Amino acid sequence: MPNRSGPPLLVCLCAAFTTLLDQSSLTTAIPALRESLGAGPATLQWIIAGYSLAFGLALVPAGRLGDAHGRKWLFAGGVALFTVAAVVAGTATEPWVVAVARLAQGAGAGTVNPQVYGIIQDLWTGPERTRALGAYATVGGIAGIVGPPLGGLVLDTAGNDLGWRLVLLLNVPFGLVTVPLAILLLPDHRRPVAGRTTLDLPGLSLLGLITLGLLLPFVLPAGQGPPAFLWILAALAAAAALAGWEVRYARSGRIPVLIPALLGNRGFRLGTLTAMFQFGASLSTTLVLVLYLQDGLGWPPLRTALVTLPSALGFAISSSQSWRLVSRYGRPSVVAALGASSLAIATTIVVLHTTSGAALGAGITLTQLAMGIAGGLIISPNQALTLAHAPAAVAGLAGAFLQVSQRISATLATAAVTGILVGALGPAAASRGLTICLVMMILSATCAALDIRTGVTRATPADTLSKL
Repeated sequence: MPNRSGPPLLVCLCAAFTTLLDQSSLTTAIPALRESLGAGPATLQWIIAGYSLAFGLALVPAGRLGDAHGRKWLFAGGVALFTVAAVVAGTATEPWVVAVARLAQGAGAGTVNPQVYGIIQDLWTGPERTRALGAYATVGGIAGIVGPPLGGLVLDTAGNDLGWRLVLLLNVPFGLVTVPLAILLLPDHRRPVAGRTTLDLPGLSLLGLITLGLLLPFVLPAGQGPPAFLWILAALAAAAALAGWEVRYARSGRIPVLIPALLGNRGFRLGTLTAMFQFGASLSTTLVLVLYLQDGLGWPPLRTALVTLPSALGFAISSSQSWRLVSRYGRPSVVAALGASSLAIATTIVVLHTTSGAALGAGITLTQLAMGIAGGLIISPNQALTLAHAPAAVAGLAGAFLQVSQRISATLATAAVTGILVGALGPAAASRGLTICLVMMILSATCAALDIRTGVTRATPADTLSKL
């Protein structure tokens, strides 16, 4: 990689560690937080899923503003918001305050994320870009390795009441370091902008309505609000309105939330669907296991963290080398890794029903290791293959849309499995949650396989996006 690009990459890696340490450690602390603050099922679902919802909704406007006005100050401001919100969450005395703070943290992380992908798109091309994405994913994997055992150790040492607060505050020192580094080291490239930058707020609002229409049936208490099918109908109506609005908005010469020419490209569309289903399935699998082992079987946080740790370890190792595999084999390597992930989830379901005690721990450890290795061979390669269809002028927005699809998936999937596990913590409930994850992973593999069949991964951005 060029030496001039080293400092910006360092800052991007610091941001990855700061935000992903929070995510990986919080999962372990969820049962303690619920017990300490007396959080009900709906509030708990908002604490878990609200982060992804705010993250997803912030991505598109942040990506658009970064493309138009430069990424440096949006990056620094996003990390600052994330860090301040972590302090609010860690010192809260009411569960709703934690939920609101998690929404703010999601918005902060969602502001940072498209700047990272935009910076990588700006500074690297080809295999070097894949390496940069791999380095970003590797640091995320390291945060995933450190987070669960560190969170478990803090909880076991400090106890539930203080422990979950300390876990939420773990990322604060790293955020305080990352903000000044961003101001000092990130380039302040600004693209010339003719006229006012538009954000397509109606399109963004409709996208939020779609997500809420799909999310609310999972988080509203039983018997409250309209029946679930009405929420789904509302989401479908908002989707139809969004499709019509986006075409009209694009024809006016402005850049919509969903760029029709970009979504019309099969490679980008199938790659986005691949990322969407895989991301939601992976996050939800870990959440199911943590809730089942800690709440269902009464395992201490540190023991649970050590069983799920191999997933992050395998991810960090394989993602650091994933660029080699994708450079040689392309999309088929992603399909094979998704098949391995599906098999690992199916095996986990079998392990839950056929083993107990030490054998259960050993079985989950092995399946989590397989999940992590496969995941490291999926995320960065799929991102590189998908974003290759996006021109530099909308690099941040394309990366933002790829991420928003993942976060919508994570929002819905984590809310669904949390609702299942909070009500019943036996192996049957865990199996139902994991079955949702398995179906999503199979759908991800199917989308990636369709990409091979259509041959769209051989297209170039110039060929596929000539209308932009």
